[in-house]
Amino acid sequence: MPPTIVLVGMPGAGKTSIGKRLAARMHLPFLDADTEIEAAAGIPITEIFARYGEAHFRDGERRVITRLMSQAAAGGGMVLATGGGAFADPGTRAAIKAAPVITVWLRCAMPVLLRRVAGREHRPLFLNKNPAEVLERLAEARHPLFAEADIVIECVDEHPETTTKRVEQAVLSHRPPARLPVPLGRRGYDVLVGPGLLGRAGSHLADALPGKRVAIISDEAVAALHLPTLRAGLTEAGFSIALECLVPPGEGAKSMAQYQRVVEAILATRPDRRMAVVALGGGVVGDLAGFAAATILRGLPFVQCPTTLLAQVDSSVGGKTGINTAQGKNLLGAFHQPRAVLADTAVLATLPLRELRAGWAEVAKHGLLQGALWEWCETHGPAAMAGDPAALTHAVLESCKLKSAVVVADEFEEASDGGRALLNLGHTFGHALEAECGYDGSLLHGEAVGIGLGLAAMLSARLGQCSQEWPGRVLSHLEAVGLPARIRDLPRGFSAATLIARMRADKKARDGALRFVLFRQAGAAYTADGVAEALVEAMLLEEGCAP
Repeated sequence: MPPTIVLVGMPGAGKTSIGKRLAARMHLPFLDADTEIEAAAGIPITEIFARYGEAHFRDGERRVITRLMSQAAAGGGMVLATGGGAFADPGTRAAIKAAPVITVWLRCAMPVLLRRVAGREHRPLFLNKNPAEVLERLAEARHPLFAEADIVIECVDEHPETTTKRVEQAVLSHRPPARLPVPLGRRGYDVLVGPGLLGRAGSHLADALPGKRVAIISDEAVAALHLPTLRAGLTEAGFSIALECLVPPGEGAKSMAQYQRVVEAILATRPDRRMAVVALGGGVVGDLAGFAAATILRGLPFVQCPTTLLAQVDSSVGGKTGINTAQGKNLLGAFHQPRAVLADTAVLATLPLRELRAGWAEVAKHGLLQGALWEWCETHGPAAMAGDPAALTHAVLESCKLKSAVVVADEFEEASDGGRALLNLGHTFGHALEAECGYDGSLLHGEAVGIGLGLAAMLSARLGQCSQEWPGRVLSHLEAVGLPARIRDLPRGFSAATLIARMRADKKARDGALRFVLFRQAGAAYTADGVAEALVEAMLLEEGCAP
């Protein structure tokens, strides 16, 4: 289907001159919205303004552009140059963004615009007015809206053909992020996956949030790398950042003390229920910020910007939020769905290798739950851990698809068997190991889950639920991607009795009895109640635990 390109920007940005050249280069028809409006009205635009006023003109403009967008949806490719105020109109902007088009903002510096509008004093916007004052006022109001375009092109004093070539190259290379819906009715949202999302965060969040005031929660390590990019991406689209609150990196930040500090900092900004909390970081930051959002004013809008592989493939999707207590992991929390998830895959290049590997444990878990993804993991896991962008993007997309489907089917983990509880494969063992380590960073969550996957495979085989090959396959894959595979691989020892006591306190346990997620083969997981503690203890002892 031929593309439709919609050019937006200030008066004087060159939408018509660039649009005509672009249409010729791409062998598409060129349409000028103002010309189409005049043809529909039968009178010039200046006369429409003079007779009926701007509101009447905007209404007609909206109807004309909506009709053109319907043509685009039907496969009628074109290059459309819009009037300077068209994209600033909410109805017109919504019609354009709902259509299968590529929007391009031709952004010009003020001196360039002033030179280009010279001689346009007869146009309604400039009639009997100072052009510089008019342009400054329009730029302040419209630039944040133009920033919602798919592509931004900086226009300088150069030949229009040169600018047109840059626009054409940007259009041809444009790859929109993958958009995965999580259809939960009024709590539904989209997960966006792709590179460069933080730098265009405001564009992606403009339609997802009720207001444009946000509080950003991040950790000190992530903020140093990615907060400037997120900040610029939000402010470009007119978002106001009321707070930037940083917590220490690591699992220790999911504490009552840090939760109270974050909550008090947000409340000090005097938020209303339209102000959103934006989590920039890994699973720790997402869980902490999400729990704060869930509890302030009985619920603030919330956005996940996950910066680790583990968070992108797992914790950022599904609405589970919470903090740890002395009694265990995630025992204080709430279900609070985000309004959007921006999984910027480009940031994964900045992850330390240990963090990247820890995230892969959740991908492997999803593979064991889904089936076909497990075989893909065995083949492509080492390449992903070597930083292959395509492999990492595939892992994030497929994991989010699985997680979304499971969450939609069992949002609040209420299914009596299976359902969302299956996402805890490997976690009963993993959480016990984490708690025993005191969340001090010596054992990452993903590393604990990886060991838990191996133990779950061993327990499944001991119970006769899966073939004896599965423990070996799981352990071999963990080793192939560089994860610790067994308890004996860890630098400290554990007590079997203490780990079992931790498992009894796990939130998945029922009436103090152990409850595990096990599997018969990849793609066939199930919840298992009533597993004999003696069997679990014997297995842990064989794996090197003390009594």
